[in-house]
Amino acid sequence: MFRRLSHRLASPLSRRGSLLSHHHLPSSSLLLQPSTLNQTRPYNTTSPTLSKTSFKAETRQLLDIVTNSIYTDSEVYVRELISNGSDSLEKLRHLTASSDSGLVRKDGHEGVKITASDDLIIFEDGGVGMTREELEINLGTIARSGSREFVKEGNDADGDIIGKFGVGFYSAFMVGSHVEVHSKSAKEEGPGYTWKSDGGGEFEIIEGCDEDLERGCRIKIYLKDKEKKEWGEEKLKEVIKKYSNFVNFPITLNDNSVNTVEAVWSKMPSEVSEDTHKEFYRFVSGAFDEPLYKLHYRADAPLDIKALLYVPKFHTEKYGMGRMEKGVSLYSRKVLIESKSDVMPEWLRFVKGVVDCEDLPLSISREKAQDSRLVAKLRQATTRRLVSELEKFKRKEGEKFRKEFWPEFGHFIKEGVCQDFQFQSQLSKLLHFESSKEKPGDLTTLEEYVSRMEADQKEIYYLVAPSREVAEKSPYMEAFANTKREVLFVYSAIDDFVMSNLQKFEDRKLRSAEDKDLDVGGGEDEEDEKGEEEEKKDGLGKEASDDICVWLTATLGDSKVSKVKVTKRLGSSPAIVTNHESGAMRRMMRMVDTQGGATGGLDIIGPQELEINPSHPLIVGLSKMKGGDKDGLAKEVAEQIYDNALVQAGIMDDPRGMIQRVNSLMENLVDK
Repeated sequence: MFRRLSHRLASPLSRRGSLLSHHHLPSSSLLLQPSTLNQTRPYNTTSPTLSKTSFKAETRQLLDIVTNSIYTDSEVYVRELISNGSDSLEKLRHLTASSDSGLVRKDGHEGVKITASDDLIIFEDGGVGMTREELEINLGTIARSGSREFVKEGNDADGDIIGKFGVGFYSAFMVGSHVEVHSKSAKEEGPGYTWKSDGGGEFEIIEGCDEDLERGCRIKIYLKDKEKKEWGEEKLKEVIKKYSNFVNFPITLNDNSVNTVEAVWSKMPSEVSEDTHKEFYRFVSGAFDEPLYKLHYRADAPLDIKALLYVPKFHTEKYGMGRMEKGVSLYSRKVLIESKSDVMPEWLRFVKGVVDCEDLPLSISREKAQDSRLVAKLRQATTRRLVSELEKFKRKEGEKFRKEFWPEFGHFIKEGVCQDFQFQSQLSKLLHFESSKEKPGDLTTLEEYVSRMEADQKEIYYLVAPSREVAEKSPYMEAFANTKREVLFVYSAIDDFVMSNLQKFEDRKLRSAEDKDLDVGGGEDEEDEKGEEEEKKDGLGKEASDDICVWLTATLGDSKVSKVKVTKRLGSSPAIVTNHESGAMRRMMRMVDTQGGATGGLDIIGPQELEINPSHPLIVGLSKMKGGDKDGLAKEVAEQIYDNALVQAGIMDDPRGMIQRVNSLMENLVDK
């Protein structure tokens, strides 16, 4: 006849202070076997009870918090019980290897078995099991971890033990109306014991348990009515794969293997084949392609890290599918803590993979890392390693980096330059641009640009334009026509942001070709002398140049120009505007402004600095025309020169306003 003991569940509130002040975990082992589904003993057994004691009020409240408030989702009970079972098996493995283990039960399966029916779910492990005293201590005291105590006793298993807090077992009460734990300890003979509770105030320990249990624990969860339809086989399989797919031991569900994918990141990199990497990449990314690049590494400082990261061959944002979620999941001891985690910065959201850190302190629910400073340190360590690896990729496989990685993921690297100042210097070495010295379509880096600079060149020049063709025909390139100075071509608004945020590269200032007072130098003396002679012969002298500048300032007005000056940087163009924001930047800011609800704020260009070419026939002719009987026509020409400069700079948002003037000018031409 079974002998039953009745106990009051002890809590740290009544024994030793606050629950949250103890970083321990419970480790009740897990249990399971299909044959036991029809061998369950009803909870309200008629066996005699030695005594029953009600919870104290505060203990009832604590158990309610543990079972109903700590976890955000009831599905985590599957993760917690599997983790407990894995710990039980891990303890058995370490004890078996010990010469003085004292184990007497040799038979038992190695794995976690889960069996599900309509109203009952059973978890079973073939682990070390628990004695009556261990059942009372480990399951009868909330926030006491048998696993933590096992490690404290000197067993060298800390790297493989999952449990730490002592509350995971009680998550079973989130879905179960009552729970039974059948246990046979590997350390002693006998019929075993059964622990029972409905989570409402008492637990009972009965001598004897399911006879077919050879060793370990079998946990029976009698589902609440509202949970019976929720927890079918498919739902259990989905949750197991989500949280516990990589535990050290096999998991079966209704006799079917579930965790068939290995925790590849936990292996030594040299032990993993390319085929294994391809299979694992497809598992973690949900994609069907192969990875473009991989980083598999282990580190023990500053944190114990095992990471396996993949760069895909393509990303989905370019297809208009919206912003991607982060692709790296955070694990601790092979158990999922957080998918789409913050372990990598936002600009690396295209990276897929796993980071496993044993040193990371977790919240009591094990759904979040507890120490934000350590999370930041982990993010810093993994990001630094990945950026260094991308530098290595560029250095060793430059052609592949240029043709495959950069066109696909260059946008994200530029985003990192603008957002992540800690890694800005490293990321700048990954940037690629077209150049005036390279063939169309060929890319160069800032490092390569610097290596080609003349000894007297102190700045790196770039020009923002919609395309290479527009850039090469830009009046801003005329200053470089007779020099050996190289100009980088950048084509998008984010490129402009990159240059503005970067400002310098290797102590050399990044300078826009559209800046005012640009003196690129580097020309031949003969060309300079020739230009001066032509200016004296065909261009305006100093007095005439000053006069036309004053006239243009008055004609165009303060709303359009802040200053008009003569420049030597132009050859075939009559004028340019300088120190304006780029057209690409204006278009992007207009879009942001419009999305924010504002209208018209960016339509106003504002006063510009106008630089004129005193040798250009249009400026020379305008100087002669102004102030006479054609002064009205001269003013129209001045307006058109200004608008043309705005168009060349890419900052005229709507050119339709000048159509009437262009028609008037053409009429004057036809009338001649």
